[in-house]
Amino acid sequence: MDRPRLDGTPVYCLAMATNNITKLPVSVRTVHLKSQRLDLYYPIISGLQDKGIQQSINQEILQTVYDLLQEQGYFENPLTTVTASYEIKTNQRGILSLTFINYAFSGGAHGLTLLRSLTYNVETGTLYRLEDLFQPNADYVGRLSEIVKAQIEARDIPVFEEFDQINPDQYFYIGDKALVLYYQLYELTPYAYGFPFFPISVYEIEDILDEEGPLGLMLGSF
Repeated sequence: MDRPRLDGTPVYCLAMATNNITKLPVSVRTVHLKSQRLDLYYPIISGLQDKGIQQSINQEILQTVYDLLQEQGYFENPLTTVTASYEIKTNQRGILSLTFINYAFSGGAHGLTLLRSLTYNVETGTLYRLEDLFQPNADYVGRLSEIVKAQIEARDIPVFEEFDQINPDQYFYIGDKALVLYYQLYELTPYAYGFPFFPISVYEIEDILDEEGPLGLMLGSF
């Protein structure tokens, strides 16, 4: 058996790629748009075998970028300036989870930052909702709400009013072996607190996860 070369020399293998036990990360390229009122970075994916799925995901990413700019009044208010970027939270096992961070300022004491996220199966093109991560009929709202409430108390998070429960379509992203729920500014806590994030280990909710869903795929031991 030939030893792998680690000096950068190309090595050619006749084995089928499908025999690999891991799924390689999807290629992500950053696009930078710069103008007088806009400084924006956003991702474009490439390298998928199914170009239709690749195009669909990229179109949804662009639509999210556009929707955030529209929500912040960039197109309507000539005084609005926007600084925007993104972060890759997960890019493994066929799952891509991204967050988009947009800061807009149009005058006043401070601007406003919006946070959004998209989580995909890059093999099927599926854009996941929170409910898609769990088994059918699982009381994921009740279970996650209990965890969030416990974290609010343990971390002494200042909230506007007593916490009841999360929304069925609560904002979320996936970070390796954790589900991270979050709220927008002013939605749950005062502005000075920033974005409230609630990380939840997949092992804490393993019994209600859809094994074929994105969090189920993160349960592997490697």
